[in-house]
Formats: sequence, C-alpha cells, structure tokens
Amino acid sequence: MLALIAGTGGLPPAIAAATDVDMICALDGFVPDLTVDVTFRLEHLGSFLADLTQRGVTRVCLAGAVKRPQIDPTEIDAATRPLVPVIQAAMAQGDDGALRALMQIIEAHGLIIVAAHTLVPALLPFAGVPTAQKPNGEMMAEAVLGERVIAKLGALDRGQACVIQGAKLLAEEGPQGTDAMLGTVIAESGILYKAPKPTQDRRADLPVIGPDTAQAVVDAGLDGIVITAGGVMVLHQPDVLDILNAAGKVLWIRPETEN
Repeated sequence: MLALIAGTGGLPPAIAAATDVDMICALDGFVPDLTVDVTFRLEHLGSFLADLTQRGVTRVCLAGAVKRPQIDPTEIDAATRPLVPVIQAAMAQGDDGALRALMQIIEAHGLIIVAAHTLVPALLPFAGVPTAQKPNGEMMAEAVLGERVIAKLGALDRGQACVIQGAKLLAEEGPQGTDAMLGTVIAESGILYKAPKPTQDRRADLPVIGPDTAQAVVDAGLDGIVITAGGVMVLHQPDVLDILNAAGKVLWIRPETEN
C-alpha cells in the first residue's frame, strides 16, 4: 500500500491524479486540496507511523509544502516520546536537515520513501528548450551565476531559487517560497533560476514550478525560467509553456553537467 503524506500546493493533487494512492494523510494545519483520510499531529508522529504499518502501508510519498508547526510538549504521546530528541534536533536545523531527520524516522518504522517523480516520471521534463524563445548568451551567463548562488544557498540549507539579472543577484528564495520572492521583483530582464540543493535527498522537497510561477515570471518582467534537468518538477507543463510562449519568454531545462 502507498500512503501520500500531502502538504499544500499543486504537487499532491498531481500525484493523486496520475497514480494509485491508497491513503492520503496530512499534517494538522496543512490540508491539501484533496480528500484526506488521516490527519495527524507532529506530537503523535510515532502513533501515526505505527498506524500506517498496521493498516498495511509499506510505501510513503512526501509531497507538498509544509511549514514547521509549533510543538506542544503536553500533547506528545507515548509512542512519540522516544522520538523527541530526534524531532527537537530536526526542528533546530534548516529545512533540508529537518526533512532528512523526518525521513530517517519514517524509515526506522520500516516504511519505504518513494519520490514523487518516481511515481509520476512525467513531472521531470527532459533537458532542452521547449519554448519558442531560446536562451541567448546573456541568459547562459546568468544561469552559470544562478547555479553558483544555489550552491551557496544550499550549503547554508536555505533556498532553491534565485533571480539573476546580468551579473547581479536580485533576489533569493526565502521561507515563503518562489512565487513570494518573484512578487518582490520588478525588472526588465533577467531569469528565475531554480535547482535542488546540491546535497539534498531528492526523494522529497524537490523544487517545483507551475503555471503560477510562469505568470509570476512574466509579471516580474524577467526573460524566462532556467531549471535543472532531473532536479525540478514542472506541474501542468502545457499551461506553463502557453503562458511563457504568449509573453515571448524562455523555459530552459538545463543539464546539470553544464557549466
């Protein structure tokens, strides 16, 4: 059996629509746009995972956005109490570190973590330029700088996206996400560069773009989007391409090995 532990955003519905999911679960306070079978609190994580195994769940997919919840020590149940040191250490780390710790807890309960793109391979487009507009030399140089910026942000366990204009970093992704970052940008050129953190576990929290991202890039006045091939999922790709093509913008799915 496969359980989808779903957060907010467009990714969980896309997975549920494209593959057979036996159970949809959600962390309390972060309800996805899906019918949820089980809602759980972080203070009850041990009980929740034990319940999954008792129901016959063997595989888990983590997908969607979730912010760190406040933990109420008085709500921690007996099955979760042994996990408290790991949970506390995770909460003190950055997003990637916290997610790694959560994944370790899940695996310790005998569950296999399956990546969203393993379930739905079409979410990861092939390398290339599917838009009518193609990257020019300036965009290629901006992509190289974007790659360097994401490598530095990744080392600090921060964002997965940035806005580059020429030789300048205009904006970097914060806790509110890519679209919120783009909402702060007013430009006449430049790119959105998005890629996974260099050392992140790609079974969860792989970067995602979709139609809202494409429209935000157009509204910000940027020339287009550069994403890493094999490292960024694209939701509703035909709609993304329609938005970018209508505005004469670029989508460049750039090979990871390119410098």
